[in-house]
Amino acid sequence: MKKGLHLTFDDRCSIANGLNNRYSFKAIADTLGKDCTTISKEVKKHITISQSGCSGRVYNNCFLRSHCFEGERCEECTYHRMKYRCRSCNKCNFNCDKYQPEVCLRLSRPPYVCNGCPRKHNLCTLEKHLYLPKEAHKEYELSLRESRSGIGLSEAEVKQLDNLFSPLLKKCQSIHHIYVNHADSVMVSESTIYRLVDYQLFEARNIDLPRKVRYAPRKKKKIFKVDKTCRLNRTYKDYLNFCKENPDVPVTQIDSVEGKKGGKVLLTIHFVKAECMLAFLRDANDSQSVIHIFNRLYLELSPDVYCGLFPLLLGDNGSEFSNPAALELDGQGNQRSHVFYCDPSSPEQKGSCERNHEFLRMFIPKGTSLDTFTQSDISLMVDHINSYGRPGLGNKSPYEMMAFLYGEGLLKLLGCHQVCRDDVTLSPAIFKKGGETDA
Repeated sequence: MKKGLHLTFDDRCSIANGLNNRYSFKAIADTLGKDCTTISKEVKKHITISQSGCSGRVYNNCFLRSHCFEGERCEECTYHRMKYRCRSCNKCNFNCDKYQPEVCLRLSRPPYVCNGCPRKHNLCTLEKHLYLPKEAHKEYELSLRESRSGIGLSEAEVKQLDNLFSPLLKKCQSIHHIYVNHADSVMVSESTIYRLVDYQLFEARNIDLPRKVRYAPRKKKKIFKVDKTCRLNRTYKDYLNFCKENPDVPVTQIDSVEGKKGGKVLLTIHFVKAECMLAFLRDANDSQSVIHIFNRLYLELSPDVYCGLFPLLLGDNGSEFSNPAALELDGQGNQRSHVFYCDPSSPEQKGSCERNHEFLRMFIPKGTSLDTFTQSDISLMVDHINSYGRPGLGNKSPYEMMAFLYGEGLLKLLGCHQVCRDDVTLSPAIFKKGGETDA
């Protein structure tokens, strides 16, 4: 038996055909593989009422019509030939004081319609109830559209949701983030919240929702490589083979984020498993600045912690990562990491890091100079990003996931701090609050 499926137009044609042949609801249901109550509800829900009378006769449902000889009930009768036969006039039921409505008893029991009636339709002038498949299907489609449109909330409920969502949306938090953190206070679905904003029923508007980052076409430039053989045995294919042989080794993706050409640059370090990110401000986009940052982390974290945190580094083909030996080995020549490179023009191979850069661009739009920022500004920005819940982490924040995997002590060593979820702000407003940077 087919359950949970809507009736199609062909199904409705089969129902009408069964009714015309005087089949029971049970027989029709067995033919369609449905329950008989489904057929009964369908017929009763989509009855078309017709007051068309019959061939040669107008509509008249008066109980006395067959033996009535009343005439001239109208002051100005236009049917002079029928002045003694008002029952043949379409105004009979409205102007006669002896009118008694008649209801067909067949309509009060299955099949509730005139389809398949043994009485000939060309002799019946009563109101007819018909099941017409074409009309029934039109009503069904209209009902389906109406049920999926509009908002079924009162003004008080909309106001309650507005008071909850609008202040947080203006902090550039997404609807999903707010919805997850206040699930007990929200009585509607997440998609309904989007519609409420779109219908301008909230104080917040669509412009307050976070936008996707648009990447401009990359310009070709001459790249200086420190080690021209850096990709030897370090290609993306080699990386996949290494991961296959060492499936438990955590992956860290590294990349650079530029402001204006020739200005300061960010080094981003992205822990894939926790989706947590670190960002360091550099004066220039060269390999020595990258090496300096990793050497400093190696000393601050201790060799054992560093090797457990950065065993595998995956970067692009930028010149700042073109000295892999300095990243892989410490000052005594001991192996501390393994470095691999993505294929040229393949940012999707480190897509987790690229997606996280969308959050960065919410604070620092593409083309904005980084020269006015300090490392404190960048750290504050990263704290807000890492405190923002992610669906891929079970709606936990990267900070919480990182603390679960490595402990909060490590996060303190890395200079990370957790921001209260309702205080997370994904916009440059956090810099203006401190008054340190006018970004």
